[in-house]
Amino acid sequence: MRFLFLLFIIIPIIEITVLINVGDAIGVWNTVGLVLLSAFIGVNMLRYQGISTLMRAQQRANQGEIPGQEMVEGIVLAVGGAMLITPGFVTDILGFCCLLPYTRKAFASKLMGRFAIMASQQHRSGSAHFYSNDPFNRSETPFEHHGEQKIPPKPGADVIDGEFERKD
Repeated sequence: MRFLFLLFIIIPIIEITVLINVGDAIGVWNTVGLVLLSAFIGVNMLRYQGISTLMRAQQRANQGEIPGQEMVEGIVLAVGGAMLITPGFVTDILGFCCLLPYTRKAFASKLMGRFAIMASQQHRSGSAHFYSNDPFNRSETPFEHHGEQKIPPKPGADVIDGEFERKD
């Protein structure tokens, strides 16, 4: 709840204050030009970084690995792009941080760690069972009842849990 308050009330107030101060310092039209220039540069960086991340994800998928890091980086890129399109200098700085490879990877790693902590807490509390809505209350995984073997993940590999349905 506090996060939404911060997002929708505090950030616009900060942005307006910064825009007014910059407009007083360098002029209104120069300020508008800077905002438009940062959006233009940001969109082009987003396109380049997005394509680069997509190519790395495809490469990992072709190697038989799950591109978990690249998927989370894609989310960070989308958030950064949204921030760059939003008028203002504070959101532009945050958006550029999401687009720069070093900081984007750091944000993505923190998010992946946060997701892993949340998933492990849900698993320990018993609130996230694979067959939580199974009327037959089976305890096996979907791989076991088809006679297939589970393959353990490679050490250090990103693991993303999910469901699938085989269509022949």
